Amino acid sequence: MTRRGLRDHPLVNLTLARMREFLREPEAVFWVYVFPLILVVALGVAFRNRPVEAVRVVVREGAAAESVAAALNRSPRFQAAVCDESEGRRRLRAGRADVMVAALSGATPRYEYAFDPTRAESVLARNAVDDFLQREAGRRDAVEAADLPLDEPGARYIDFLVPGLLGMGLMGWGLWGVGFAIVYMRIRNLLKRYLATPMKRIHFLGAIILSRLLFTATEVLLVLVFARLFFGVASLGSYLAVALLILLGALEFAGIGLLVASRAQTIETVSGLMNLVMLPMWIASGIFFSTERFPETVQPVLAVLPLNPLIHALRSVMLEGTSLWSLGSDVALVAAWGGVCFLLGLRWFRWN
Repeated sequence: MTRRGLRDHPLVNLTLARMREFLREPEAVFWVYVFPLILVVALGVAFRNRPVEAVRVVVREGAAAESVAAALNRSPRFQAAVCDESEGRRRLRAGRADVMVAALSGATPRYEYAFDPTRAESVLARNAVDDFLQREAGRRDAVEAADLPLDEPGARYIDFLVPGLLGMGLMGWGLWGVGFAIVYMRIRNLLKRYLATPMKRIHFLGAIILSRLLFTATEVLLVLVFARLFFGVASLGSYLAVALLILLGALEFAGIGLLVASRAQTIETVSGLMNLVMLPMWIASGIFFSTERFPETVQPVLAVLPLNPLIHALRSVMLEGTSLWSLGSDVALVAAWGGVCFLLGLRWFRWN
C-alpha cells in the first residue's frame, strides 16, 4: 500500500478522528494523564520509607505504674501515659493507644496486657512492650541477634504499587475508553450514521481500540518515567516483557469493554455494568495490597479475576526479574479473558 493509500485508509482516518475527539475533552485528558501521576505521588509520599512510629502505650494506674511508664518513655520506641482502666479502654477503642499494660504485684510480679488480637499493629505493640519490660527486668537472650535494615529499590511500597497502578490504568482504559465511548455514540445515534457509510464495521471497532492503545502507550510511559525519576522505581526484568504484558492487558480490557458495551442502551446501564465489573477487581486484585490478605477459601476465585494475573505478571517481571516464558499461566489467562470477551462482544454487538 502506498503512503497516500495508507493515509486515506478508513482505519487510519477513523483512528485519527477518535484521537482528535479525545484530545478535545480536557476532563478525559486529566483522568488519563494527570490522575495516575497524582496517585503515584500521593501514595508514594504517604507510604514512603520513614522511621517506625512510636508505640502508644497506656499504663494502668497502680503502685508500679509511674515507674513502668518512666522506663518505657526512656526509649524513643514508646510513648507511655498513666491512666485508669476505663480511660485506657476508651483510648484502645478509639485507636489512640496500641496496647494497655498493667504491672501486677504479688508473690511473682507479672504484667497484664490488653490489646486487640485482630489488629497486627496491636499485636506487634504488645510484643514490643513485653520484650522491653522483660529486658528491663534482667532477661538476656540465649542467642545473639543482628539487624540488617533493608532499604533499596524493589523492596519498598512504591515499587509494589506502580505495577498495580499500571494494571488499574489498563482496566479503566478498556472499560471507560472503549465501553463508555461506544455507548455514548450509540445514545447519540452516531453508530447508526456510521453504519450508513461505506465503512466496514471491523474498521470502526478497530479504530476505537487502536486510538486508545496509542494513548495508553504514552500514559504508561509517562507513569514509568515519572516513577523512575522521582522515586527510583526500576524494573529488574526486561522492559520488553513489561511492554508486551501492557499490550496484552490493554487488549484484554478492550475486549471486556466491548462486551460490556455490546448491548447497553443508556449511560446508567453501562455505568452500572462497568462498576459491577471493576469494583471486585479494585478491591481484590492486589492493586494497593497483596491478595494474600484474603482468606484461603476465596483465593481460587481471586486468581481468575481478569486483573489479577496481569498485575501478578507485571510484579513478577518488575520486582523479581522473572522472564515472560516463566509466566505462561498468567499470560494464557489474560489472553483467554481478552479473546473470549472480544468474540462475545462482536457476536452480541448492537449498532442501534
